[in-house]
Amino acid sequence: MAETHGVVIAPYDRPAVQPADVTPDVSERPMSLQRQAAFWLVALGVAGLCIYVFSGILLPFVAGLALAYFLDPLADRLERLGCSRLWASVAILGLFVFVFVVAMLLLLPVLASNLADFAEKVPGYAQRLQQLVAERGRPLLERFGGTVAPDLQNSLGDFIGKGIAWLGDVLKSLWSGSQTLIGLVSLLVVTPVVAFYLLVDWDHMIEKVDSWVPPRHRMTVRGLAREINDAIGGFIRGQSLVCLLLGTWYAVGLLLCGLNFGFLIGMLAGLISFIPYVGSLTGLVLAASVAIVQFWPDWVMVGAVLAVFFTGQFLEGNVLSPKLVGEAVGLHPVWLMFALFAFGTLFGFVGLLLAVPLAATAGVLARFGLRQYLASPIYTSAATPLRRDPGPDA
Repeated sequence: MAETHGVVIAPYDRPAVQPADVTPDVSERPMSLQRQAAFWLVALGVAGLCIYVFSGILLPFVAGLALAYFLDPLADRLERLGCSRLWASVAILGLFVFVFVVAMLLLLPVLASNLADFAEKVPGYAQRLQQLVAERGRPLLERFGGTVAPDLQNSLGDFIGKGIAWLGDVLKSLWSGSQTLIGLVSLLVVTPVVAFYLLVDWDHMIEKVDSWVPPRHRMTVRGLAREINDAIGGFIRGQSLVCLLLGTWYAVGLLLCGLNFGFLIGMLAGLISFIPYVGSLTGLVLAASVAIVQFWPDWVMVGAVLAVFFTGQFLEGNVLSPKLVGEAVGLHPVWLMFALFAFGTLFGFVGLLLAVPLAATAGVLARFGLRQYLASPIYTSAATPLRRDPGPDA
């Protein structure tokens, strides 16, 4: 190879430029942005179609996956202490199933009995509350110059009656039919088996999925996966503990107040507190309605019942959620409620289980896309002010 004034000249028999008739390897061509977007849109559509088609049988498998994900940190900790992955999975899952069964045996009879009594007495409570509203509302409206419609009591009674009938139909549809029984049995039997196998092979599955990622994007995908894991894990593990503590607070507080069905209302409000504002508002309305009917006209006891929920909301907003869930989860309450209602409507109970992970994933990907956009020439060039030509007089 000859060199002239620092310029390297390629030999004649080895041309530096590749001939035009030689086609480069297709595998070396980077995939265009349009093809990548099309690929992921098709993959997302296929995944959504599969969830929709198989939503009727996915519940025990999705529940097993959620249980394995929930227990994986404990298995990793035992593995670091010298225990094998197999025996760590057996010990953790066995302990979880034992605690769950004991809790169900202790709580389920009480909840079932309270629920049956509550369903039996709801019409009487509704009628009494309806009378109180009509009796106490008429003088208040007349004082301000208004009048009470003659059919106010009948309209309110029809509304409450329709609500009770709808609730009865929902409970009947949940507990009647062989398909529901088969689904319940499969949930209790298949879910622990699926969780066990997933928990044993969790690290191997993560490594396999990581090997499928293109090497040049592997670090970026790993960073996004860590953010998604922090968001999902922080919310599920933290919010589950928050719901348990809130349910205990509401149930014990209402029982101390002497409220009828206080344990049932408190546990229900705590269990659905993962839906922002819905759990506390539902429990507050139920507890306040029962308290007005039971303690009227003793406003002190009604105020005590309301104080239980107000203090619970204060503890949740200022102590429990900041300490246990944290603000790094990145799930806005409005976005979370939309995801729960949307996925619940589309895929049923399976959609409710998938709503939080999918919402957290979408939030992380949206923030990543926004960071990429803000660092791209599309944003930076538009943000750079144009220089004005000073002109000949400058």
